[in-house]
Amino acid sequence: MPVIIPLNLIPKKKLVTDASLRSIFILFFLSLWCIQSFAQTVSSSFIKTTDSLIKAKPITYNELDAYLKPKRTDTVYMRYFANKAAKQGFLVGQSYALNQLGRKYRDISQFGNAIKLHNEALKVAVEADNIEFRIFSLNMLSVVYRRTDSIKSALDFAQEALSLAETIENPSTEILRSINVSLNGIGNIYKRMEQYDLAIAKFSESLIYEKKLGNVLGMAINYHNIGECYEAQDKLTEALENFNISLKYNNQIKSEKGRIICQYSIAHVYVHQDKPEQALSLLETILPLAERLGDKTIISEILINLGWTYIHTKKYSEAENNLRKGLEIAQKYNLADAEAEAVKFLSELSEKKGDFETAIAYYKEAKGLEKKISNNLNIRYVNDIIMRYEAEKTKNQMEALAKENELIQLKLRKNNTTLLVSGLALALLAGILYILYRQYQLNNEKKVLTLEQSMLRSQMNPHFLFNSLNSIKLYIINNEKKNAVHYLNKFSKLVRKILEASSMKEISLADELETVELYMNIENIRFSNEIDFKISIDDAIDTHNIKIPSLILQPFLENAIWHGLSSKEGEKKIELHISKENQWFTKISVSDNGVGREMAQKIKEGKVLKRKSVGIDITKERLANFSKDYQNSFEVEMVDLYDDENQPAGTTVILYIPTV
Repeated sequence: MPVIIPLNLIPKKKLVTDASLRSIFILFFLSLWCIQSFAQTVSSSFIKTTDSLIKAKPITYNELDAYLKPKRTDTVYMRYFANKAAKQGFLVGQSYALNQLGRKYRDISQFGNAIKLHNEALKVAVEADNIEFRIFSLNMLSVVYRRTDSIKSALDFAQEALSLAETIENPSTEILRSINVSLNGIGNIYKRMEQYDLAIAKFSESLIYEKKLGNVLGMAINYHNIGECYEAQDKLTEALENFNISLKYNNQIKSEKGRIICQYSIAHVYVHQDKPEQALSLLETILPLAERLGDKTIISEILINLGWTYIHTKKYSEAENNLRKGLEIAQKYNLADAEAEAVKFLSELSEKKGDFETAIAYYKEAKGLEKKISNNLNIRYVNDIIMRYEAEKTKNQMEALAKENELIQLKLRKNNTTLLVSGLALALLAGILYILYRQYQLNNEKKVLTLEQSMLRSQMNPHFLFNSLNSIKLYIINNEKKNAVHYLNKFSKLVRKILEASSMKEISLADELETVELYMNIENIRFSNEIDFKISIDDAIDTHNIKIPSLILQPFLENAIWHGLSSKEGEKKIELHISKENQWFTKISVSDNGVGREMAQKIKEGKVLKRKSVGIDITKERLANFSKDYQNSFEVEMVDLYDDENQPAGTTVILYIPTV
C-alpha cells in the first residue's frame, strides 16, 4: 500500500515558506507508490523466475525462451525482465527481452519503437560478445525494415546476419533457425523487387531446413510466401494450394495471426477467381479477429480488400466505407502500399458509380503514390544487369577452364611423344631433362596464372560488386536517376577495364590510373563521397611510357580506405603521387590521413568478423615476378605519419617500380 503522511503533521509555517521541500516529499512518495504499483502488476512467480534466470545466467535463446515464452508478448513482464537484467549485468537476458519488446511493437505497426529496441538489443549483444543474439537482433532489424519498405537496410541486415551465422563451424539449432530467417528475409526482398522466381528459390531453400528442424511455424511462413509469389505470377491454383498448406500448419500450432493472414490471402485469390461471395465470408469473419490482434497492417489490408470485394458484388456504399477506413489506417501508420491500393480501388469505385471526374483524380493520386514507392522499371533494369553479369562471368570462367584443359592436354601429348622417340640413353636423358625443364616452366606459369587469378578475385570481390550494385540500386529506389545512371556507367566501365587488364601481364601507368580513379569513384558512394581523392604527377613523368603490372595499385587504395579511413571521423583524404626517383626507379606513393596502422590493428582485433587482406601479399609476389625482366628489384616501403603532437596522422605506402 502507498505510504501517506497527513499534511497536518507538518508545521504550517514550513509548508508556506519551503515549497521546494514539500515538492521533494510529494515526488518521493509518488515515486514510491508508482514502483509499488508496477511491482504489483508482475506476478510473484515471474519475479522468482527472473531472479533464478539472472542467477543462472543462461547464454542461449532456447534456455531463456523455455522459461519466458509464456510472457514474451507481454510488454509489462518483458520491461520488468529487461530492467532487472540490466541492473544485474545479465546482458544476454536484457538483449532477449529488448528483442521481444521490439517484436511486439513491430506487430502493432509501431516501427520506430521497434527499430530503437532492436538496435539497443544488438548493442547489448555485442557488449556481451554473444554471436547468437547478435544474429537474432540483426534478423529482427531486417524484418522491421522490410515491413517499412526500406529495402537496402533490410537486405544489408539480412546479409550481415547470414554472413555472421556462416562463420560458425558447428551451428546450434537456434543458429540454423536464424539462417532460415535470413534466407526467408532475402526471399521477401526479392519478392518486393518482383523477382518472384528468385524469391521462390530462397523460400524453398529455407523450407528444406525448416522441415529438417521440424519448425512448423517456419514451414507455415515459407509456404505462405511461396503462395504470394505464385499469386503475383497469376498462378492462382498453385497459390491457393500453398496458402491452404500454410493454413494447415498455422492451425496445427494454433497461430491466430497466421490463420488470419492465410485466410485473408485465400480470400484475395477467391476475388481473382471471381468468387466474391466466398471472399466476403472469409474477410468478414477474420476482420474482428484482426482488430483484436491489433496489427494495423493486417487490419488495413483486410478493410481495403473488403471494399474491393464489395465493388465486385456492387455494394458500393459498403465498399466505400471499408476503403476509407483502410485508407485512414494506412495513412496514419505510413503503410505506403496499402495507401496506394486503397486509392486505386476508390478510383475503380468512382468509375463504377459514374463519377468519372473523381475516378480520374483518384487514379492520378494512385499513380503518384506508386511512383513514390519505387520505380519498378529501373529495379528490373538493375536486376537484369546483375543477372547478365553473373551469366557472363560464368561463361568466361567456363571458356578459361576449357582453354586451360586444352593447353594441358597438348603439353601432355608433346611429353608423351618425346618419351616414345627417346630410344637411346642419351635421348632418354635429354628427354628427362626436357621434361624437368618443362615442369619447371609449367610451375612458373602456374604460379603466374595463380597470381593473376588471385589478383582478379581480389579486384572482382563479390562483396564489392554486390555492395556497389546495392548502392546504385538505392539511388534508383530513391528515384535519383541521374546519379544512378552516372555511377552505373562508371561501374560497368570499371568491370570492363578489370576484365581487360586481367588478361595482360603489364599495362601503361596511364591506363592503371584511369582504372584506379573509376574504382575510387565507386567505393566513394558508400562513404557518401566524403573521401577527397587526388592524383598528382610530376612534369617529368610520361605515364603512357611507363609499364607496370596490371591492377597493381588497387590493393593499397583498398587498405587505405578500409583500415585507415573507415574508422576515422571527419575529413578523409587519399593522395596518389607519382614522381621519378632516379634513372632506375619510378616512385609511386599512396598517402592517407587515416587512424594509422597501430590503431587499425587494434580495431581489427576487436572485430568478430576479421577482414583478411591478401591483396598486398599477392601484389608483392606479382611485383617480384614483374621485376625479373629488369636489372633492379621492386621495393615497398610503409611509413607511419605523425602530427606535431606526435599523434598518428595516417600512413604512406611507397612503391619503387624498376624502369631499367
